[in-house]
Amino acid sequence: MTMSSSRPGSPGPGRTERLVLPGVLTAAQAARTVAGIAAAQRPDGAIPWFRGHHLDPWDHVEAAMALDAAGEHDRAEAAYRWLAEHQNGDGSWYAAYADGAADEPTDRSRETNFVAYVAVGVWHHYLSTGDDAFLDRMWPTVFAAVEFVLRLQQPGGQIGWKREDDGTDRTEALLTGCSSVHHALRCALAIAEHREEPQPDWELALGLLGHAIRHHPERFSDKNRYSMDWYYPVLGGAVTGAAAKERIEERWDEFVVPGLGVRCVVPNPWVTGGESCELALTLWAMGESDRAVDILRWIGHLRAEDGMYWTGYVYDDEAIWPEERTTWTAGALLLAVAALGGDEATTAVFGGERLPVGLDPEGCCG
Repeated sequence: MTMSSSRPGSPGPGRTERLVLPGVLTAAQAARTVAGIAAAQRPDGAIPWFRGHHLDPWDHVEAAMALDAAGEHDRAEAAYRWLAEHQNGDGSWYAAYADGAADEPTDRSRETNFVAYVAVGVWHHYLSTGDDAFLDRMWPTVFAAVEFVLRLQQPGGQIGWKREDDGTDRTEALLTGCSSVHHALRCALAIAEHREEPQPDWELALGLLGHAIRHHPERFSDKNRYSMDWYYPVLGGAVTGAAAKERIEERWDEFVVPGLGVRCVVPNPWVTGGESCELALTLWAMGESDRAVDILRWIGHLRAEDGMYWTGYVYDDEAIWPEERTTWTAGALLLAVAALGGDEATTAVFGGERLPVGLDPEGCCG
């Protein structure tokens, strides 16, 4: 397969009309952001944070999803092909690769939420393209990834953080990571359903994980200072309805800085583009589009001249920090805009449409 949009900067406004959001992006601005992600992509499909930095599998997928939302399907497929070609024998990927070079892993641990996220991207690409042949090719990759992740599931339903290079399992569980895995398992089950290959063990694992997220905070490491632990149970689909509304309202004033964005961690005076975009996506999924748009408008101050977005801003010092513009921050922005704009694949993946909920674990897990 050739990458039909292989020239850096080639995405044009004609492909990004769906990514227009008044006060956030014009079609030309969206095209510039997509071009920035495309420029960072290697010829083999790998998408590092930026050229010269590392690639991690989760952010690689996030950037690929943004390319699909922009209609750059060949580029997105190349990103998934990179994952299929470089998957470890146990179904995992390493946590980091130097500049996306598959033969230069810089962190040889294997993080469960990084590994699981391929299912979200593959399902999104299928919904974006309707390409059943792609789904057939990627199914073994998704299956092996999910099986790796579920080997680290603990008796209480939570998923252990990672497997070290020496094979040692880190069984402590991270709420943000497990919430992302919850989303990924739902997407993996949607793929299995579409292929008419039911996976009841995955359904049970999903149900147990969701139960732990909703009802057993003590099963997760205490990262309460981080905004991702606040909104990710909602973004990952484990907490919904009135419980989601209550969760977000409870700590809104701690994490949201009006006019600037969302803090990464309290009490630090640092707002970040990634967390802001993800909270916007969370609010959209809750039916609160107006607040979602407000947050995306606020982070316009993080947009650079090249169409990419600075990672964060220390508002006490009025300083951009760190001085980096990452593909995944730009990707998160484009996905939030795509959801608000009604992009069918993006709304289906992040809105929960057609995603299974798992077997009811009540009475079986305490």
